[in-house]
Amino acid sequence: MTRTNQHTPQRFDTLLVANRGEIACRVMRTARRMGLRTVAVYSDADANARHVREADEAVRLGPAAARESYLNVEAVVEAARRTGAGAIHPGYGFLSENGLFVEALDAAGITFVGPPASAIAAMGDKSAAKARMHDAGVPLVPGYHGESQDDALLRDEAERIGYPVLLKASAGGGGKGMRVVESADGFQAALDGCRRESKAAFGDDRMLIEKYLVQPRHVEVQVFCDTHGNGVYLFERDCSVQRRHQKVLEEAPAPGMTEELRREMGEAAVRAAREIGYVGAGTVEFLLDVDGSFYFMEMNTRLQVEHPVTEMITGQDLVEWQLRVAMGERLPLAQDELTITGHSFEARLYAEDPEQDFLPATGTLTRFGMDLAGAGLDPDRVRLDSGVETGDAVSMHYDPMLAKLIVHADDRTQALATLNRALAALDVRGVVTNRAFLQRLATHPAFRDANLDTRFIERNEATLFAERRHAPEEYASAALIGLHQLARECESDSPWDRHDGFRLNAPHTIRIALCDPAHAQDEDDSEAVVVVEGRRETEGSPWQLTLGGETFAATLEPLEGDAVAVTLNGHRRRLQARRDGNVVVMVDPQRETRLFWRRIDAIDHGHHEAESTLTAPMHGTVVALLVEAGARVEKGMPLMVMEAMKMEHTMTAPADGHVESFHFAAGDTVGQGDVLLEFAADE
Repeated sequence: MTRTNQHTPQRFDTLLVANRGEIACRVMRTARRMGLRTVAVYSDADANARHVREADEAVRLGPAAARESYLNVEAVVEAARRTGAGAIHPGYGFLSENGLFVEALDAAGITFVGPPASAIAAMGDKSAAKARMHDAGVPLVPGYHGESQDDALLRDEAERIGYPVLLKASAGGGGKGMRVVESADGFQAALDGCRRESKAAFGDDRMLIEKYLVQPRHVEVQVFCDTHGNGVYLFERDCSVQRRHQKVLEEAPAPGMTEELRREMGEAAVRAAREIGYVGAGTVEFLLDVDGSFYFMEMNTRLQVEHPVTEMITGQDLVEWQLRVAMGERLPLAQDELTITGHSFEARLYAEDPEQDFLPATGTLTRFGMDLAGAGLDPDRVRLDSGVETGDAVSMHYDPMLAKLIVHADDRTQALATLNRALAALDVRGVVTNRAFLQRLATHPAFRDANLDTRFIERNEATLFAERRHAPEEYASAALIGLHQLARECESDSPWDRHDGFRLNAPHTIRIALCDPAHAQDEDDSEAVVVVEGRRETEGSPWQLTLGGETFAATLEPLEGDAVAVTLNGHRRRLQARRDGNVVVMVDPQRETRLFWRRIDAIDHGHHEAESTLTAPMHGTVVALLVEAGARVEKGMPLMVMEAMKMEHTMTAPADGHVESFHFAAGDTVGQGDVLLEFAADE
């Protein structure tokens, strides 16, 4: 099979990476190892970004908005011409699945590290792709993939298929323009929202409808094809743990997969790739039902975010495979030469707040790193693919993913234990992230037992988001760690050397208040607020900590990196310990504990009155106003829609009342904390 719509592959010595963040850094790492010169491109928001700093050359594309920079085909092609780049790697997202971009590169004589434009077009239109997969004998989920987009027809098709149904953007993926509709009552609102989201993300608001399987797993197969007619599958990944249809935890191989099912899915994936004349790395995504049936969902005609778990279990560098195939070489290995070794997990670190419905977060990273030594981790088994470093700004303009944490071990149980320990060693400050949520996921009994499906987070919401009840030992440990961290910041050799009158052998007693950070400003101090007293009688003896009616003999020993050993009444625990502002953070391989720490006389119990305004929870753009100024509304009623980091967020009424006025109109950009509207609650 030969490649179509593409100039003849040829060798190149300079590679331009038309992307940013983690994937740009990851591609350049392999390119440098292969002896290639690397070129980065950047927007004004990324002028000092890590991928720019690491490249041999970098070219500015334009303003922060993606459509004026990373999505500007002419600017990217011109950057390649200026720097003499013979090839462009698109990463994922942005222009990676844009057939017009590939055609522009073909016309310019620049190699595209990816499939031909014809293959992208074949899979880019989800409806047409379903038809071709049917012809190729690839199993399909029942649904509607037709051209007509009449609202009434789509409603009728949903009724025919049977609720629940899944609305999906025909022109895209990645969870954009995708919603589950449980009944006919919610169909129109979901359709309108999906169309807006799809139009904003892909410039196309066509939709398709599929039967929504109640408890399927998301299992995908990595395929690779070259220009000489060779095609292989590099086994499967389970990506069932998702939020908003975007993956959070991935693993390879998929748990419970039989060799027969693996071969059937792998061969179906290769047939799908051959059907469209595919070249390069691609991923065929399937829904795996509880009875072992599997159905084609879509094909991503690019390298996937989760490709590292496949690299870990196969020992292959997929970016190197991409570059060699783009140079016209044959695939490095045949199907019977590929094997699976061990088990691998990937956890996606996002700048978002899981406690606030996963709202994206922005800010400056005051610290970003991983303490491998302190956690006792093998650097050959743990990999952190990131696009940020300490001091970098997290912008509202792009996807909120900061990094990917990848681990490998001999089996799933060991790999999961390594993942938990690695998550504990990950230290991110200055920006809210989902790190603690990832740890709750990875330690959840259902995940440990591989009881997986695409609604895993929803199904286990009660336990994943249950309010923590802190044990007295946690408060005692946090009191010790807080004092130790303050002493380190004061450059003292003693964890008890303070500048407030407290000294090692003095009769002074320090009183510390500890509570959950969410309740730090509550007027009612009954919500997990406790006082800790510390006394030391003689040199060398443990500290005596008193919490209510309990007393602990306590010591703290600094270990490697951020690790400490806290001993309470003879029970020694090793923790990763740090202080983030006034919050003490303690992490072990099972959980993260965050406690607001302050001298008891410094606590502010001021009462915060409810405001009559609604403020923006993040930076973003106003998409739509859903009610008129002066409208009477009920609590929870949608008032306006914001978009940030490619996802929509609906702002709702905080109480029964009426909207007095809006401060912004559709299309306006707002900052985090901006007052969006004036709201008058009923008495």
